[in-house]
Amino acid sequence: MQNWIMQKTAEHFQEAVAESRAHFRAVDPDGDGHVSWDEYKVKFLATKGHNEREVAEKIKNKWDLNIDEETQEVLENLKDRWYQADNPPPDLLLTESEFLSFLHPEHSRGMLQFMVKEIIRDLDQDGDKKLSQSELISLPVGTVENQQGLDVDDGWVRDRKREFEELMDANHDGIVTMAELEDYMDPMNEFSALNEAKQMIAIADENQNHYLEPEEVLKYSEFFTGSKLVDYARSVHEEF
Repeated sequence: MQNWIMQKTAEHFQEAVAESRAHFRAVDPDGDGHVSWDEYKVKFLATKGHNEREVAEKIKNKWDLNIDEETQEVLENLKDRWYQADNPPPDLLLTESEFLSFLHPEHSRGMLQFMVKEIIRDLDQDGDKKLSQSELISLPVGTVENQQGLDVDDGWVRDRKREFEELMDANHDGIVTMAELEDYMDPMNEFSALNEAKQMIAIADENQNHYLEPEEVLKYSEFFTGSKLVDYARSVHEEF
C-alpha cells in the first residue's frame, strides 16, 4: 500500500509536469518563455465564459472587467499563489518551472509551505497558528437535511478524527503544528505514505487478514477519497 501511494504520487507529478507544459504554451501566446499575470488572467476568464478578446482589451485599457463576486474571489486567491510562485527577484512573470509551482503547489517546497499557511488560516479559530482536533473537524461538510446526511457527516467526522490522531499529530500531543502539517501534506513524504497506508488498512480491513479486499475498498471508498484534509489540495486547482 505504501509503495502504491508513492507510485501514484510519482505518476501524478509526471502528469503535473506534462499538464503544466501544455497550459504554459496555451497562456504564453508570444512564446517568450514568460507568462504575465495579465496573460494568464485573460485565459482564465475565457474558461469562465468571458470573451477572450474583450477581456484582453479591458485589461489593456484598465477598464472594469464586470466579473461576478465568486470569480473575483477565485482570481484574488490565484494572484496570491502567483506571487508565491514568482521566485526572487519577483517580476510577476512566471517561467515554466515557476508556472509548475503555481499550478501544482503541492510539488514545490515554498508553495507547500504557502498551502499549509492557507489551511491554518482557514481552520485556525483561536489564532495560535496550530490546529486542534476540534478546529480540524469544524471544516464544513455540507448541510445535513436528513438521517442519511447525518450518517455521512458522522462518518466524515470519525474519519477526520482518525486522520488527526494517527497521521497528522506526529508527537500525539493533541495539537498539529505547521511543521507537522507540512510533513503530512508533503506528497513525497515516505513516512507519511507509510502511516497513511497503515491507517487505510486498519480502518477498512474488516476481516483482519492484513489485506484489503475489493469489497472493503469499495465500502470505505469515502474515507480513501477523503484523506489529506478531504484532499484539500484539490481546492487549489481552480485555474482551468
